[in-house]
Amino acid sequence: MAGRASGVPFEADRDVPGLIVKFGDYPLHHGGVGAIRSLGRLGVPMYAITEDPYTPAAASRYLTRAFVWPTTGTEDPGRLVEGLLRIGRRIGRPTVLIPTDEEAAVLIAEHPDELGKHFLFPRVAPGLPRRLASKQGLHELCAEHGVPSPTAAFPRSYDDIVAFAEKARFPVVVKNREAFVRRSRPAVGGTTRVATPEGLLALARGWGDDPGVILQEYLPREEAEDWIVHAYFDADSVPRAMFTGVKVRSWPPHAGMTANAYVVDNPELADLAARFIKQIGFTGIIDLDLRFDRRDGQYKLLDFNPRMGAQFRLFENDAGVDVVRALHLDLTGRPVPEGEQRSGHRYIVENIDLPALLAYRRSGYTTPHAPRRANGTELAWFAGDDPLPFLTMLARFVRPGAKHLVQLWRIHRRGTGTGIRPKRTRTSSTRTSSTRTSSTHTK
Repeated sequence: MAGRASGVPFEADRDVPGLIVKFGDYPLHHGGVGAIRSLGRLGVPMYAITEDPYTPAAASRYLTRAFVWPTTGTEDPGRLVEGLLRIGRRIGRPTVLIPTDEEAAVLIAEHPDELGKHFLFPRVAPGLPRRLASKQGLHELCAEHGVPSPTAAFPRSYDDIVAFAEKARFPVVVKNREAFVRRSRPAVGGTTRVATPEGLLALARGWGDDPGVILQEYLPREEAEDWIVHAYFDADSVPRAMFTGVKVRSWPPHAGMTANAYVVDNPELADLAARFIKQIGFTGIIDLDLRFDRRDGQYKLLDFNPRMGAQFRLFENDAGVDVVRALHLDLTGRPVPEGEQRSGHRYIVENIDLPALLAYRRSGYTTPHAPRRANGTELAWFAGDDPLPFLTMLARFVRPGAKHLVQLWRIHRRGTGTGIRPKRTRTSSTRTSSTRTSSTHTK
């Protein structure tokens, strides 16, 4: 059976459900809610893996069923595959998988034969998503294919860090080398700017024999612009939906997930992304972060997320297609309507944009290319036809979430000021919010 939603000039296959796949404990994830709404409004039955029955995703009127399955993201892959297969058997028909984190995207890519018995998903070279999610792997791919990226070093010992500190130009940026360590023992709480050699050496003393970090050139925000690309590529690595925009604010400031962004046309950036994807042979949804360095006129690729980004609902073309709808249409054998992106459209994440706004005003930073006035606004949480996720978010976020924002701000201040290693936030606080200092997850 096929159906057409009101105001959308295409049909989605209502016989093929979608499943939001997420591993780890981050219940306040607006991207998952956005995907449930996007396909649910087309009449597609939607399912989701949730931490408990009381998450915003579980509260959506467009969700057919929540599968409560608490995970950490560090489980044995075989156990996670078997869990997904159990869910597939319960749904009882082919289902499109929609991963919201690197762990899920990598697991799906690396186990296509087992999961293909119950699910539909883009087939990609099994090792590619893991390499793209790795800071080192991405840096090497950029070097291979001539894509600009910040200068980086990958120390393997404390002595390597000492040698780096003697020659490097400070400040520098420190990130975890592999995306997945945030679940276990991260060297840093997220993207951390270090101002001095002494600060770096003090920070490094706690990293052990294998530091597990990338030391990266700092691109000063006064001379840079933050751009984002979201797209869906078919089995031939041809873009079926391609969007570009600017990140106005993030939380924590300049280093975290998107809090406010605009759609801005950038054909040069779209062409760069399309050529890179074709070269590496990726298929599926991508979420890229790039920084335009005005000093040399280059777009430098910072992060490649081989899955849906949390802010994907910023982007939709005038035919009503976003990247999640493009994924479902393509995997169910339907054409993906082309159209122009909604230039000037704005996206706001309500629970983190206010503190981000205050922080950016304090710094005096403004974003080039952001329109003075939006021609429309998409809210991450609130929707008139689906209000319960917003109310659930407020109930879970207001008290512990405010405390978590303060902790993240302190981490940011330590990292950008002295380079002293930030204290880890308590697990109980982290469970209440999807906000992270790392840009590798829910941007």
